[in-house]
Amino acid sequence: MLGTMHEVQSFKLSVRVPYAHVDQMGVVYYAHYLVYFEMARGELLRKAGMPYGDMEKAGVLLPAVEAHCVYKKPARFDDLLDITISRVEIRGTRVRLDYEVTRGEVMIATGYTDHVCMSPEGRVLRPVPELKKLAELCPSSTLRVSGKPTVTKSAAG
Repeated sequence: MLGTMHEVQSFKLSVRVPYAHVDQMGVVYYAHYLVYFEMARGELLRKAGMPYGDMEKAGVLLPAVEAHCVYKKPARFDDLLDITISRVEIRGTRVRLDYEVTRGEVMIATGYTDHVCMSPEGRVLRPVPELKKLAELCPSSTLRVSGKPTVTKSAAG
Protein backbone atom coordinates (compact mmCIF):
# COMPACT_ATOMS: atom_id res chain seq x y z
CA MET A 1 0.00 0.00 0.00
CA LEU A 2 1.44 3.35 -1.03
CA GLY A 3 1.59 6.00 1.67
CA THR A 4 1.15 9.75 1.43
CA MET A 5 3.53 11.76 -0.76
CA HIS A 6 5.31 14.68 0.91
CA GLU A 7 7.64 17.36 -0.40
CA VAL A 8 10.84 17.15 1.62
CA GLN A 9 14.36 18.47 1.34
CA SER A 10 17.45 16.40 0.62
CA PHE A 11 20.23 16.18 3.16
CA LYS A 12 23.51 17.86 2.22
CA LEU A 13 26.91 18.02 3.92
CA SER A 14 29.66 20.30 2.62
CA VAL A 15 33.28 19.14 2.84
CA ARG A 16 36.41 21.08 1.89
CA VAL A 17 38.96 18.59 0.46
CA PRO A 18 42.06 18.53 2.67
CA TYR A 19 45.51 18.01 1.17
CA ALA A 20 45.71 14.63 2.93
CA HIS A 21 42.86 13.33 0.73
CA VAL A 22 44.59 13.81 -2.63
CA ASP A 23 46.92 11.30 -4.29
CA GLN A 24 50.12 11.83 -6.27
CA MET A 25 48.06 12.84 -9.32
CA GLY A 26 46.50 15.68 -7.32
CA VAL A 27 42.97 14.24 -7.24
CA VAL A 28 40.91 12.90 -4.34
CA TYR A 29 41.93 9.30 -3.70
CA TYR A 30 39.00 7.04 -4.67
CA ALA A 31 38.47 5.48 -1.21
CA HIS A 32 37.87 8.89 0.38
CA TYR A 33 34.49 9.12 -1.36
CA LEU A 34 33.28 6.28 0.88
CA VAL A 35 34.53 8.30 3.86
CA TYR A 36 32.52 11.28 2.58
CA PHE A 37 29.45 9.01 2.28
CA GLU A 38 29.97 7.90 5.88
CA MET A 39 30.36 11.49 7.09
CA ALA A 40 27.04 12.46 5.45
CA ARG A 41 25.32 9.33 6.80
CA GLY A 42 26.53 10.12 10.33
CA GLU A 43 25.25 13.69 10.14
CA LEU A 44 21.91 12.52 8.74
CA LEU A 45 21.54 10.09 11.67
CA ARG A 46 22.29 12.97 14.03
CA LYS A 47 19.61 15.09 12.30
CA ALA A 48 17.14 12.18 12.63
CA GLY A 49 17.62 12.25 16.40
CA MET A 50 20.02 9.36 16.97
CA PRO A 51 23.72 9.98 16.53
CA TYR A 52 25.52 6.78 15.54
CA GLY A 53 27.30 6.60 18.90
CA ASP A 54 23.98 6.71 20.74
CA MET A 55 22.57 4.03 18.43
CA GLU A 56 25.54 1.77 19.24
CA LYS A 57 25.05 2.39 22.98
CA ALA A 58 21.40 1.33 22.51
CA GLY A 59 22.62 -1.96 21.02
CA VAL A 60 21.98 -1.25 17.32
CA LEU A 61 24.83 -1.50 14.81
CA LEU A 62 24.58 -0.54 11.16
CA PRO A 63 27.36 -2.36 9.30
CA ALA A 64 27.77 -1.78 5.58
CA VAL A 65 27.15 -4.90 3.51
CA GLU A 66 27.61 -3.26 0.10
CA ALA A 67 29.11 -0.01 -1.20
CA HIS A 68 29.26 1.33 -4.74
CA CYS A 69 30.70 4.53 -6.21
CA VAL A 70 30.85 5.81 -9.80
CA TYR A 71 33.51 8.47 -10.39
CA LYS A 72 32.44 11.05 -12.97
CA LYS A 73 34.92 13.95 -12.61
CA PRO A 74 37.99 14.47 -10.43
CA ALA A 75 37.93 16.54 -7.25
CA ARG A 76 41.10 18.28 -6.06
CA PHE A 77 42.66 19.80 -2.96
CA ASP A 78 40.62 22.68 -1.49
CA ASP A 79 37.52 21.95 -3.61
CA LEU A 80 34.29 22.50 -1.71
CA LEU A 81 32.20 19.37 -2.23
CA ASP A 82 28.55 18.86 -1.38
CA ILE A 83 27.67 15.30 -0.39
CA THR A 84 23.92 14.91 -0.83
CA ILE A 85 21.92 11.95 0.40
CA SER A 86 19.23 11.94 -2.23
CA ARG A 87 17.28 8.84 -1.22
CA VAL A 88 16.88 6.44 1.68
CA GLU A 89 15.19 3.08 1.23
CA ILE A 90 14.34 0.83 4.16
CA ARG A 91 13.45 -2.73 3.17
CA GLY A 92 12.87 -4.94 6.17
CA THR A 93 16.20 -4.98 8.04
CA ARG A 94 18.17 -3.32 5.21
CA VAL A 95 18.81 0.38 4.73
CA ARG A 96 20.10 1.81 1.41
CA LEU A 97 21.31 5.38 1.04
CA ASP A 98 21.98 7.01 -2.33
CA TYR A 99 24.64 9.73 -2.55
CA GLU A 100 25.66 12.45 -4.98
CA VAL A 101 28.93 14.36 -4.70
CA THR A 102 28.98 17.70 -6.50
CA ARG A 103 31.26 20.70 -6.83
CA GLY A 104 28.91 23.55 -7.62
CA GLU A 105 26.82 22.26 -10.53
CA VAL A 106 29.39 19.60 -11.55
CA MET A 107 28.60 15.97 -10.68
CA ILE A 108 31.77 14.44 -9.24
CA ALA A 109 30.52 11.02 -8.10
CA THR A 110 27.38 9.03 -7.34
CA GLY A 111 26.95 5.94 -5.23
CA TYR A 112 25.11 4.04 -2.57
CA THR A 113 25.68 2.04 0.58
CA ASP A 114 23.57 -0.84 1.89
CA HIS A 115 23.45 -1.55 5.63
CA VAL A 116 21.87 -4.16 7.88
CA CYS A 117 20.65 -3.44 11.39
CA MET A 118 22.16 -5.85 13.89
CA SER A 119 22.92 -6.34 17.55
CA PRO A 120 26.49 -6.41 18.92
CA GLU A 121 26.06 -10.20 19.12
CA GLY A 122 25.38 -10.38 15.37
CA ARG A 123 21.60 -10.85 15.53
CA VAL A 124 19.68 -9.13 12.71
CA LEU A 125 17.28 -6.45 14.00
CA ARG A 126 14.36 -4.41 12.69
CA PRO A 127 15.28 -0.75 12.08
CA VAL A 128 14.82 1.53 15.09
CA PRO A 129 12.23 4.33 14.64
CA GLU A 130 15.00 6.93 14.21
CA LEU A 131 16.18 5.11 11.08
CA LYS A 132 12.67 5.36 9.66
CA LYS A 133 12.94 9.13 10.16
CA LEU A 134 15.73 9.12 7.57
CA ALA A 135 13.15 8.49 4.86
CA GLU A 136 11.32 11.63 5.98
CA LEU A 137 14.48 13.74 5.65
CA CYS A 138 15.33 12.85 2.03
CA PRO A 139 13.39 13.11 -1.25
CA SER A 140 12.37 10.04 -3.23
CA SER A 141 12.71 7.83 -0.16
CA THR A 142 10.88 4.58 0.40
CA LEU A 143 9.97 2.56 3.45
CA ARG A 144 9.14 -1.04 2.59
CA VAL A 145 7.55 -3.70 4.75
CA SER A 146 7.69 -7.25 3.39
CA GLY A 147 8.91 -5.95 0.03
CA LYS A 148 5.90 -3.68 -0.56
CA PRO A 149 6.31 0.10 -0.50
CA THR A 150 4.42 1.63 2.42
CA VAL A 151 5.75 5.20 2.38
CA THR A 152 7.25 7.00 -0.57
CA LYS A 153 8.66 10.49 -0.43
CA SER A 154 9.16 12.57 -3.52
CA ALA A 155 10.60 16.02 -4.13
CA ALA A 156 7.83 16.44 -6.69
CA GLY A 157 5.27 16.37 -3.88
